[in-house]
Amino acid sequence: MRKLVQQAVDQLVESGAEQGLQVAVYRHGELVVDVVAGLADPGTGRPVTSDTPIFSASTGKGVTATVVHVLAERGALAYDTPIAELWPEFGAHGKEKATVRHALTHSIGVPALPGGITPEDLADWEGMCALIAGTEPWWEPGTRTGYHAVTWGYVMGEIVRRATGKPISQVLREEVAEPLGIADELFLRVPDSELKRLARMEDAPGSAEVLASMPADLPLFKATPPAVLPNAEYGNSTVVLTSEIPAGGTMTARAVARMYAALLGEVDGVRLISPERLAEVSALATSDVDQMVGFPLPRALGYNLGRPGADPHETPRVFGMVGMGGSAAYADVENGLSFALTKNRFFPGPSAAVDRISEIVAKAAAAS
Repeated sequence: MRKLVQQAVDQLVESGAEQGLQVAVYRHGELVVDVVAGLADPGTGRPVTSDTPIFSASTGKGVTATVVHVLAERGALAYDTPIAELWPEFGAHGKEKATVRHALTHSIGVPALPGGITPEDLADWEGMCALIAGTEPWWEPGTRTGYHAVTWGYVMGEIVRRATGKPISQVLREEVAEPLGIADELFLRVPDSELKRLARMEDAPGSAEVLASMPADLPLFKATPPAVLPNAEYGNSTVVLTSEIPAGGTMTARAVARMYAALLGEVDGVRLISPERLAEVSALATSDVDQMVGFPLPRALGYNLGRPGADPHETPRVFGMVGMGGSAAYADVENGLSFALTKNRFFPGPSAAVDRISEIVAKAAAAS
């Protein structure tokens, strides 16, 4: 498997399709693939290494969800607790019955931000939480789903903060990253001291045309102002990287693959959640038409279901998240496998790299 993946990432870089790539695969708690290719910073010629963190947009939502599940495992919160019990202000405008479970499944009805929101606004945690708490929902919480591209991170992060008294980036470090030995490779907020290690993002050729070809009236775009729609500039922004914005994250492929492996089972003596909780968090939770994108999206608790590039109905035991720009990370319950791909050439459409390499890994796993 490793050789096939290395050949594929080398070809993607040599062809000019990608600039820099990382791919990591764990199987039954063991790291079986950890490969890289290309440049982390084409301006300096710095190569990608296995420990180069890369901004990976909504792939970070899977990291945020994992923090919530670890806290649930510890008894610090429960899925069916009304959010307003932890965060009273959130109950405004008919949201008092919205639960942590509704938040995990993008069902709380507050997917949108005002049109003038900027990255600097996103850096104001208290201000963003107050804004979202005071929002009138687009639908009654729990009755529909719709991708909460940015707001989801603040809701989940404030639930964590109210339950623990700590920011979610600190809880990630203490409860997940440090026990797994990946505290310097898995971030929801990048410390200033680590910025120099990050890969430099660049927009892929044709990115603007892809965005222009998408329907202008798509609710997702109406809900996500242009200034905070991820692209290379956003992913290189020091304000974004060093702020608590847990709808996205910065990570190495091997770190986030290790995290998913520790959801599936034990990794070097660490298991994040019990087998019973794994069954609960990876099961189908919602599958209705997503109000933001207009088609059904099967979801588990905080994760999408289905392997990227494959029919989700044929891969229902796969749970994880893809990131706008081309990254992805997931776990396959059936095969005991976790996969992650991170890259620094940002493309807003479907990720050919993820689809191609995840297919290689799936076939190799099935044959072994």
